[in-house]
Amino acid sequence: MTVVAEMLRTYSKDLGGVDQDALVACIEACMECAQACTACADACLSEDMVAELTKCIRTNLDCADLCATTANVLSRHTGYDANLTRATLEACRQACATCADECEKHASMHEHCQVCAEACRRCEQACAQLLQTL
Repeated sequence: MTVVAEMLRTYSKDLGGVDQDALVACIEACMECAQACTACADACLSEDMVAELTKCIRTNLDCADLCATTANVLSRHTGYDANLTRATLEACRQACATCADECEKHASMHEHCQVCAEACRRCEQACAQLLQTL
């Protein structure tokens, strides 16, 4: 059992009927994606052609911020607001799709962009799956 799953299991209140497996998968995918995007942005900054990676860096950082925020929002259930959760998930899903699209443009030249794009696609899918259960 992962720490995310274990923490949700210990929650004393009902999680509002949210699919717990989809919730755990989404939180974990968001945290993984935030790390991958942060690392990819940093790796882009170390490239000789950094000026050509400006959009990728910006997209990475925006996606990392939204993924971290989404993981945090999904980890809180006291006073749960389904509308806010849906909007947050949709923003994260879109940020991941946009970031994956951008990283895929550079993936043939930069392995870190390929790894990041894959993490973004996993998170995009996890957000979409959780949205379907809400």
